[in-house]
Amino acid sequence: MTNLRLAAYALAAGLAGLAASNLAIAAQTRRHAAQVAPHAAQVAPHAARMAPVLSVRGNHLVDQQGAIVRLTGVNRSGAEYACAEGWGIWDGPTDTDAAIQAIVSWHVNAVRIPLNEDCWLGINNVKPAYSKARYRAAIADYVDRLERFGITPILNLHFSAPGSEVPDSQAPMADSDHSPAFWRSVATFFKNDHHLIFDLFNEPYPDSNKDTAAAWSCVLHGGSCPGVPFQAAGMQQLVDVVRATGATQPLMIAGPQYAGDLDRWLQYEPHDPLHQLIASIHIYEPDWAPCAAPACWTSQIARVAAKVPVVEGEIGSINCTASSILPLLNWSDAHGVSYLAWAWNVGSCTGEPSLITSYSGTPTRTYGQGYRDHLAAVARKG
Repeated sequence: MTNLRLAAYALAAGLAGLAASNLAIAAQTRRHAAQVAPHAAQVAPHAARMAPVLSVRGNHLVDQQGAIVRLTGVNRSGAEYACAEGWGIWDGPTDTDAAIQAIVSWHVNAVRIPLNEDCWLGINNVKPAYSKARYRAAIADYVDRLERFGITPILNLHFSAPGSEVPDSQAPMADSDHSPAFWRSVATFFKNDHHLIFDLFNEPYPDSNKDTAAAWSCVLHGGSCPGVPFQAAGMQQLVDVVRATGATQPLMIAGPQYAGDLDRWLQYEPHDPLHQLIASIHIYEPDWAPCAAPACWTSQIARVAAKVPVVEGEIGSINCTASSILPLLNWSDAHGVSYLAWAWNVGSCTGEPSLITSYSGTPTRTYGQGYRDHLAAVARKG
Protein backbone atom coordinates (compact mmCIF):
# COMPACT_ATOMS: atom_id res chain seq x y z
CA MET A 1 0.00 0.00 0.00
CA THR A 2 3.00 2.30 0.26
CA ASN A 3 2.60 3.22 -3.40
CA LEU A 4 -0.15 5.52 -2.09
CA ARG A 5 1.57 6.74 1.05
CA LEU A 6 1.37 10.38 1.97
CA ALA A 7 4.38 12.52 1.15
CA ALA A 8 3.67 14.25 4.45
CA TYR A 9 4.85 11.16 6.31
CA ALA A 10 8.42 11.98 5.40
CA LEU A 11 8.10 15.60 6.41
CA ALA A 12 6.38 14.85 9.72
CA ALA A 13 8.80 12.25 10.96
CA GLY A 14 12.13 12.80 9.24
CA LEU A 15 13.97 13.74 12.41
CA ALA A 16 12.81 10.58 14.14
CA GLY A 17 14.06 8.52 11.21
CA LEU A 18 17.44 10.24 11.34
CA ALA A 19 17.76 9.51 15.02
CA ALA A 20 16.97 5.86 14.46
CA SER A 21 19.71 5.59 11.88
CA ASN A 22 22.31 6.34 14.54
CA LEU A 23 21.54 3.24 16.60
CA ALA A 24 24.75 1.68 17.83
CA ILE A 25 26.00 -1.28 15.84
CA ALA A 26 26.34 -2.94 19.22
CA ALA A 27 22.58 -3.49 19.19
CA GLN A 28 23.05 -5.97 16.39
CA THR A 29 25.92 -7.68 18.14
CA ARG A 30 24.10 -7.84 21.46
CA ARG A 31 21.10 -9.45 19.93
CA HIS A 32 22.50 -11.98 17.54
CA ALA A 33 25.83 -12.96 19.02
CA ALA A 34 23.97 -14.77 21.76
CA GLN A 35 20.79 -15.24 19.72
CA VAL A 36 17.46 -15.71 21.45
CA ALA A 37 18.26 -17.02 24.94
CA PRO A 38 19.39 -13.71 26.45
CA HIS A 39 16.03 -12.12 25.63
CA ALA A 40 14.76 -13.11 29.06
CA ALA A 41 17.33 -10.93 30.75
CA GLN A 42 16.25 -7.96 28.65
CA VAL A 43 12.53 -8.14 29.47
CA ALA A 44 11.41 -4.91 31.09
CA PRO A 45 9.45 -5.25 34.34
CA HIS A 46 6.29 -4.00 32.63
CA ALA A 47 6.52 -6.48 29.74
CA ALA A 48 3.77 -9.02 30.22
CA ARG A 49 5.25 -11.86 28.18
CA MET A 50 7.57 -12.75 25.36
CA ALA A 51 6.17 -13.12 21.87
CA PRO A 52 5.18 -16.74 21.26
CA VAL A 53 7.19 -19.21 19.23
CA LEU A 54 4.81 -19.89 16.36
CA SER A 55 4.58 -22.74 13.87
CA VAL A 56 2.07 -23.97 11.32
CA ARG A 57 0.04 -27.01 12.32
CA GLY A 58 -2.56 -27.96 9.76
CA ASN A 59 -4.51 -24.81 8.95
CA HIS A 60 -3.59 -22.92 12.12
CA LEU A 61 -0.71 -21.06 13.68
CA VAL A 62 0.02 -22.54 17.08
CA ASP A 63 2.32 -21.70 19.98
CA GLN A 64 4.71 -24.09 21.72
CA GLN A 65 1.88 -25.49 23.82
CA GLY A 66 -0.19 -26.20 20.74
CA ALA A 67 -2.71 -23.43 21.41
CA ILE A 68 -4.11 -21.74 18.30
CA VAL A 69 -2.84 -18.19 17.76
CA ARG A 70 -4.62 -15.70 15.53
CA LEU A 71 -2.72 -12.57 14.53
CA THR A 72 -4.59 -9.27 14.91
CA GLY A 73 -2.22 -6.41 14.31
CA VAL A 74 -0.87 -3.53 12.26
CA ASN A 75 1.68 -2.66 9.60
CA ARG A 76 4.51 -0.30 10.63
CA SER A 77 5.62 1.41 7.45
CA GLY A 78 8.78 3.48 6.98
CA ALA A 79 11.81 1.21 6.76
CA GLU A 80 10.97 0.38 3.15
CA TYR A 81 11.30 3.95 1.86
CA ALA A 82 13.06 6.35 4.27
CA CYS A 83 16.48 4.79 3.71
CA ALA A 84 16.11 4.76 -0.08
CA GLU A 85 15.07 8.40 -0.04
CA GLY A 86 18.16 9.23 1.99
CA TRP A 87 16.70 10.85 5.11
CA GLY A 88 16.42 8.10 7.73
CA ILE A 89 15.53 4.51 8.53
CA TRP A 90 12.15 4.84 10.24
CA ASP A 91 9.25 7.20 9.74
CA GLY A 92 8.34 8.06 13.32
CA PRO A 93 9.61 6.66 16.67
CA THR A 94 10.49 3.00 17.12
CA ASP A 95 13.44 3.02 19.49
CA THR A 96 11.67 3.52 22.84
CA ASP A 97 9.47 1.30 24.98
CA ALA A 98 6.84 4.04 24.85
CA ALA A 99 6.58 3.59 21.07
CA ILE A 100 5.77 -0.09 21.59
CA GLN A 101 3.48 0.50 24.56
CA ALA A 102 1.29 2.71 22.37
CA ILE A 103 0.83 -0.21 19.97
CA VAL A 104 0.26 -2.66 22.83
CA SER A 105 -2.50 -0.41 24.19
CA TRP A 106 -4.52 -1.27 21.09
CA HIS A 107 -4.36 -5.02 21.92
CA VAL A 108 -2.13 -5.66 18.92
CA ASN A 109 -0.28 -9.00 18.87
CA ALA A 110 1.57 -8.73 15.54
CA VAL A 111 3.39 -5.99 13.60
CA ARG A 112 4.34 -6.38 9.95
CA ILE A 113 7.56 -4.52 9.07
CA PRO A 114 8.11 -3.66 5.37
CA LEU A 115 11.80 -3.69 4.38
CA ASN A 116 13.96 -2.50 1.50
CA GLU A 117 16.39 -5.00 -0.02
CA ASP A 118 19.05 -2.46 -1.03
CA CYS A 119 19.09 -0.86 2.41
CA TRP A 120 19.46 -4.26 4.11
CA LEU A 121 22.20 -5.38 1.72
CA GLY A 122 23.96 -2.00 1.64
CA ILE A 123 24.15 -1.79 -2.15
CA ASN A 124 23.60 0.73 -4.94
CA ASN A 125 25.02 3.67 -2.98
CA VAL A 126 22.32 3.87 -0.34
CA LYS A 127 23.75 6.20 2.32
CA PRO A 128 25.85 4.22 4.82
CA ALA A 129 24.10 5.95 7.72
CA TYR A 130 20.84 4.29 6.64
CA SER A 131 21.99 0.96 5.21
CA LYS A 132 23.63 -2.37 5.92
CA ALA A 133 24.93 -2.59 9.51
CA ARG A 134 23.05 0.46 10.77
CA TYR A 135 19.85 -0.53 8.99
CA ARG A 136 20.11 -4.10 10.27
CA ALA A 137 20.76 -2.90 13.82
CA ALA A 138 17.70 -0.65 13.68
CA ILE A 139 15.49 -3.50 12.43
CA ALA A 140 16.91 -5.89 15.04
CA ASP A 141 16.30 -3.37 17.83
CA TYR A 142 12.68 -2.91 16.78
CA VAL A 143 12.16 -6.67 16.50
CA ASP A 144 13.61 -7.07 20.00
CA ARG A 145 11.31 -4.46 21.48
CA LEU A 146 8.22 -5.90 19.86
CA GLU A 147 9.03 -9.42 21.02
CA ARG A 148 9.65 -8.26 24.59
CA PHE A 149 6.12 -6.86 24.65
CA GLY A 150 4.56 -10.08 23.38
CA ILE A 151 4.19 -8.92 19.77
CA THR A 152 5.04 -11.14 16.81
CA PRO A 153 7.19 -9.29 14.22
CA ILE A 154 6.64 -10.10 10.54
CA LEU A 155 9.53 -9.12 8.26
CA ASN A 156 8.39 -8.36 4.71
CA LEU A 157 10.32 -7.70 1.50
CA HIS A 158 8.38 -4.65 0.36
CA PHE A 159 10.60 -2.59 -1.97
CA SER A 160 12.98 -4.25 -4.40
CA ALA A 161 14.56 -3.51 -7.77
CA PRO A 162 17.00 -5.16 -10.17
CA GLY A 163 20.48 -4.01 -11.11
CA SER A 164 21.68 -0.61 -9.92
CA GLU A 165 18.21 0.86 -9.33
CA VAL A 166 17.51 1.88 -5.72
CA PRO A 167 13.96 0.71 -4.93
CA ASP A 168 11.58 3.40 -3.71
CA SER A 169 8.36 1.93 -5.04
CA GLN A 170 6.77 -1.42 -5.62
CA ALA A 171 7.95 -3.85 -8.29
CA PRO A 172 5.78 -6.49 -9.97
CA MET A 173 7.98 -9.31 -8.68
CA ALA A 174 11.00 -9.97 -6.54
CA ASP A 175 14.16 -9.70 -8.66
CA SER A 176 16.73 -12.42 -9.19
CA ASP A 177 19.56 -9.88 -8.90
CA HIS A 178 19.13 -9.08 -5.20
CA SER A 179 16.02 -10.65 -3.63
CA PRO A 180 17.53 -14.11 -3.05
CA ALA A 181 20.59 -12.45 -1.48
CA PHE A 182 18.28 -10.35 0.68
CA TRP A 183 16.46 -13.39 2.04
CA ARG A 184 19.67 -15.38 2.45
CA SER A 185 21.02 -12.58 4.62
CA VAL A 186 17.81 -11.86 6.57
CA ALA A 187 17.15 -15.54 7.24
CA THR A 188 20.72 -16.09 8.41
CA PHE A 189 20.61 -13.00 10.62
CA PHE A 190 17.37 -14.05 12.34
CA LYS A 191 17.75 -17.82 11.98
CA ASN A 192 17.65 -18.55 15.70
CA ASP A 193 14.87 -16.10 16.52
CA HIS A 194 11.74 -18.24 16.45
CA HIS A 195 9.42 -15.48 17.60
CA LEU A 196 8.96 -13.98 14.14
CA ILE A 197 7.56 -14.69 10.68
CA PHE A 198 8.96 -13.96 7.20
CA ASP A 199 6.70 -12.51 4.48
CA LEU A 200 8.61 -13.29 1.29
CA PHE A 201 7.28 -10.65 -1.10
CA ASN A 202 4.77 -7.90 -0.60
CA GLU A 203 2.44 -7.61 -3.60
CA PRO A 204 3.22 -9.44 -6.84
CA TYR A 205 1.48 -8.14 -9.95
CA PRO A 206 3.01 -9.84 -13.02
CA ASP A 207 1.21 -10.23 -16.36
CA SER A 208 -0.04 -6.63 -16.21
CA ASN A 209 -1.79 -7.22 -12.90
CA LYS A 210 -3.99 -10.05 -14.15
CA ASP A 211 -5.29 -13.14 -12.38
CA THR A 212 -4.02 -15.62 -14.97
CA ALA A 213 -2.16 -18.91 -15.07
CA ALA A 214 0.85 -17.00 -16.41
CA ALA A 215 0.74 -14.64 -13.43
CA TRP A 216 0.47 -17.46 -10.91
CA SER A 217 3.24 -19.41 -12.64
CA CYS A 218 5.47 -16.34 -12.46
CA VAL A 219 4.75 -15.87 -8.76
CA LEU A 220 5.77 -19.47 -8.12
CA HIS A 221 8.63 -20.01 -10.56
CA GLY A 222 9.95 -16.55 -11.46
CA GLY A 223 12.19 -16.27 -14.52
CA SER A 224 11.08 -14.39 -17.65
CA CYS A 225 7.51 -13.32 -16.99
CA PRO A 226 4.95 -11.26 -18.89
CA GLY A 227 4.69 -7.76 -17.53
CA VAL A 228 8.00 -7.99 -15.64
CA PRO A 229 10.93 -6.15 -17.29
CA PHE A 230 13.60 -8.18 -15.47
CA GLN A 231 14.39 -11.72 -14.37
CA ALA A 232 12.05 -12.47 -11.51
CA ALA A 233 12.72 -14.51 -8.38
CA GLY A 234 9.73 -16.75 -7.69
CA MET A 235 8.35 -17.81 -4.34
CA GLN A 236 9.79 -21.30 -4.70
CA GLN A 237 13.30 -19.91 -5.08
CA LEU A 238 12.84 -17.66 -2.06
CA VAL A 239 11.48 -20.51 0.07
CA ASP A 240 14.47 -22.62 -0.93
CA VAL A 241 16.91 -19.82 -0.11
CA VAL A 242 15.44 -19.32 3.35
CA ARG A 243 15.37 -23.02 4.16
CA ALA A 244 18.97 -23.50 2.93
CA THR A 245 20.12 -21.20 5.75
CA GLY A 246 18.57 -23.51 8.34
CA ALA A 247 15.84 -20.98 9.20
CA THR A 248 12.59 -22.71 10.14
CA GLN A 249 10.22 -19.76 10.66
CA PRO A 250 6.75 -19.75 9.06
CA LEU A 251 6.67 -18.07 5.65
CA MET A 252 3.87 -15.89 4.26
CA ILE A 253 3.17 -16.35 0.53
CA ALA A 254 1.09 -13.91 -1.51
CA GLY A 255 -0.50 -14.32 -4.92
CA PRO A 256 -0.85 -11.95 -7.90
CA GLN A 257 -2.92 -8.80 -8.37
CA TYR A 258 -1.10 -6.99 -5.56
CA ALA A 259 -1.62 -9.98 -3.27
CA GLY A 260 -5.31 -9.67 -4.04
CA ASP A 261 -6.16 -13.25 -5.07
CA LEU A 262 -6.12 -16.67 -3.45
CA ASP A 263 -8.20 -18.50 -6.06
CA ARG A 264 -5.25 -20.60 -7.32
CA TRP A 265 -3.07 -20.42 -4.23
CA LEU A 266 -3.39 -24.12 -3.42
CA GLN A 267 -2.58 -25.07 -7.01
CA TYR A 268 0.53 -22.89 -7.07
CA GLU A 269 1.63 -23.37 -3.47
CA PRO A 270 5.42 -23.58 -3.18
CA HIS A 271 6.98 -26.71 -1.75
CA ASP A 272 8.23 -26.25 1.78
CA PRO A 273 9.90 -29.33 3.27
CA LEU A 274 8.93 -28.04 6.73
CA HIS A 275 5.27 -27.41 5.80
CA GLN A 276 5.35 -23.95 7.38
CA LEU A 277 3.57 -21.85 4.77
CA ILE A 278 0.89 -19.20 5.34
CA ALA A 279 -1.33 -17.78 2.59
CA SER A 280 -1.36 -13.99 2.44
CA ILE A 281 -3.99 -11.72 0.91
CA HIS A 282 -4.44 -7.92 0.92
CA ILE A 283 -7.90 -6.32 1.02
CA TYR A 284 -8.85 -2.65 0.98
CA GLU A 285 -12.41 -1.45 1.37
CA PRO A 286 -14.73 -0.34 0.03
CA ASP A 287 -14.32 -2.31 -3.19
CA TRP A 288 -10.64 -1.58 -3.75
CA ALA A 289 -9.26 -5.11 -4.08
CA PRO A 290 -10.09 -8.19 -6.16
CA CYS A 291 -11.42 -9.97 -3.05
CA ALA A 292 -13.27 -7.09 -1.40
CA ALA A 293 -16.73 -8.71 -1.55
CA PRO A 294 -18.13 -11.23 0.97
CA ALA A 295 -18.75 -13.74 -1.81
CA CYS A 296 -15.01 -13.79 -2.50
CA TRP A 297 -14.19 -14.23 1.17
CA THR A 298 -16.26 -17.41 1.11
CA SER A 299 -15.13 -18.73 -2.27
CA GLN A 300 -11.42 -17.95 -1.91
CA ILE A 301 -10.31 -17.17 1.64
CA ALA A 302 -12.44 -19.75 3.46
CA ARG A 303 -11.47 -22.47 0.99
CA VAL A 304 -7.75 -21.83 1.41
CA ALA A 305 -8.11 -21.33 5.19
CA ALA A 306 -9.46 -24.86 5.43
CA LYS A 307 -6.02 -26.10 4.30
CA VAL A 308 -3.43 -23.59 5.55
CA PRO A 309 -3.41 -20.53 7.83
CA VAL A 310 -4.48 -17.32 6.10
CA VAL A 311 -3.23 -13.88 7.12
CA GLU A 312 -4.77 -10.78 5.60
CA GLY A 313 -1.37 -9.12 5.50
CA GLU A 314 -2.80 -5.71 4.68
CA ILE A 315 -6.34 -4.50 5.24
CA GLY A 316 -7.58 -0.95 5.31
CA SER A 317 -10.24 1.62 4.56
CA ILE A 318 -9.56 3.92 1.63
CA ASN A 319 -12.20 6.40 2.80
CA CYS A 320 -11.16 6.38 6.48
CA THR A 321 -14.41 4.82 7.70
CA ALA A 322 -14.62 2.02 10.22
CA SER A 323 -17.88 0.88 8.69
CA SER A 324 -16.11 -0.08 5.46
CA ILE A 325 -13.88 -2.69 7.12
CA LEU A 326 -16.08 -3.97 9.96
CA PRO A 327 -17.79 -6.62 7.80
CA LEU A 328 -14.38 -8.04 6.82
CA LEU A 329 -13.16 -7.96 10.43
CA ASN A 330 -16.27 -9.71 11.70
CA TRP A 331 -16.12 -12.33 8.95
CA SER A 332 -12.43 -12.95 9.62
CA ASP A 333 -13.06 -13.33 13.36
CA ALA A 334 -15.79 -15.88 12.69
CA HIS A 335 -13.56 -17.89 10.34
CA GLY A 336 -10.32 -17.79 12.32
CA VAL A 337 -8.49 -15.64 9.78
CA SER A 338 -5.73 -13.27 10.90
CA TYR A 339 -5.49 -9.62 9.81
CA LEU A 340 -3.02 -6.72 9.91
CA ALA A 341 -4.27 -3.18 9.33
CA TRP A 342 -2.43 -0.57 7.27
CA ALA A 343 -0.86 1.39 8.86
CA TRP A 344 0.58 2.51 12.20
CA ASN A 345 1.81 5.74 10.64
CA VAL A 346 0.70 9.29 11.34
CA GLY A 347 -1.34 10.63 8.46
CA SER A 348 -4.50 12.43 7.48
CA CYS A 349 -6.15 9.21 6.29
CA THR A 350 -7.22 10.94 3.07
CA GLY A 351 -4.37 9.76 0.84
CA GLU A 352 -4.13 6.22 2.19
CA PRO A 353 -5.30 4.29 5.23
CA SER A 354 -3.75 5.68 8.40
CA LEU A 355 -4.66 4.37 11.84
CA ILE A 356 -3.25 7.16 13.98
CA THR A 357 -2.87 10.92 14.18
CA SER A 358 -0.04 10.72 16.73
CA TYR A 359 2.47 8.06 17.74
CA SER A 360 1.01 8.02 21.24
CA GLY A 361 -1.81 6.03 19.64
CA THR A 362 -4.49 8.65 19.02
CA PRO A 363 -6.71 7.05 16.35
CA THR A 364 -7.94 8.54 13.11
CA ARG A 365 -11.70 8.91 12.78
CA THR A 366 -13.39 6.71 12.15
CA TYR A 367 -11.07 4.11 10.62
CA GLY A 368 -8.44 4.02 13.37
CA GLN A 369 -10.97 4.43 16.14
CA GLY A 370 -13.11 1.63 14.80
CA TYR A 371 -10.17 -0.72 14.41
CA ARG A 372 -8.89 0.02 17.92
CA ASP A 373 -12.35 -0.58 19.38
CA HIS A 374 -12.70 -3.81 17.43
CA LEU A 375 -9.39 -5.16 18.73
CA ALA A 376 -10.45 -4.27 22.27
CA ALA A 377 -13.69 -6.17 21.79
CA VAL A 378 -11.81 -9.21 20.44
CA ALA A 379 -9.47 -9.08 23.46
CA ARG A 380 -12.40 -8.97 25.88
CA LYS A 381 -13.83 -12.12 24.32
CA GLY A 382 -10.49 -13.86 24.88
